[in-house]
Amino acid sequence: MEQRTDQPPNIVIRSYGQYYDVRTPAGILLCTVRGSIKRERRKTTPVAVGDRVAVTVTGPGEGVIESVAPRRRVLSRLARGTEDVEQVILANPDQMVAVFAVAEPEPHLRMLDRFLIIAEARNLAAAICVNKIDLDRSGELRRIFAPYRAAGYPVIETSAVTGEGIDTLRELLAGKISAFAGPSGVGKSSLLNVLHPGFKARIGEISAATGKGRHTTTGSTLISLGDETYVADTPGIRQLGFWGIDFDRLDTYFPEFRPYLGSCRYLDCTHLGEAGCAVLAAVEAGAIARERYESYRALKEGAQAER
Repeated sequence: MEQRTDQPPNIVIRSYGQYYDVRTPAGILLCTVRGSIKRERRKTTPVAVGDRVAVTVTGPGEGVIESVAPRRRVLSRLARGTEDVEQVILANPDQMVAVFAVAEPEPHLRMLDRFLIIAEARNLAAAICVNKIDLDRSGELRRIFAPYRAAGYPVIETSAVTGEGIDTLRELLAGKISAFAGPSGVGKSSLLNVLHPGFKARIGEISAATGKGRHTTTGSTLISLGDETYVADTPGIRQLGFWGIDFDRLDTYFPEFRPYLGSCRYLDCTHLGEAGCAVLAAVEAGAIARERYESYRALKEGAQAER
């Protein structure tokens, strides 16, 4: 007998091509999607990890997604081979947590800036997790992140080895859907294992519970840390481009620039060398970190060259 279960709290936690794992109060359901949803959403991903959905239970551990709640925000990119179709990497994130290590590998700050710009452009809160601080007992290496703290970003220092900072990170994540972003080797999986031991085993249990054999995950996975707290394992987030981002507003995506944007001599100042530029004056005065300004300059000049 079919049984309807409305959203929320039903949430899509994993995708396998045409199939989706949906967490409901009654457990995990392996679901397909009504054709009407696909027809209505031709210009975007019909169902994405993070979506709140209504489902009909069609059998033991099985269901059909009947409707999708409006998305508050998304992390997305242009779908391959298209000019106007949005591929949603993650629906309804509350924040992005950029995870970088103090060493092994060396921090890639331009990549960090890219993540922060994407978050700012999508009105998504952002924080920085500086991991592997056990490799930096003197504290010298982590000073490279000081400009981000000065810009107003929460910077949490952690070690998955010693447990330092884990409680602070846990508080940051509580009750939210957080997208972990960062290069390989920085310890994202190790952090998740400390936050919620055995999370990889639980992902395997979800697949086994469907009784449908092995499937290949085609996108993000939401990892439950309990109490409506989820961390998104998003393999595609490192390839997120700047699709949909207005580069004419790039300066507004740097929080430390904002106090100066109304004080330039010219209303259309690009902050690339104009006389009377308040942003450049702030850089020269040390109020804006030169490294952050140079990151802005490189992106702005690159965008202008492509026009």
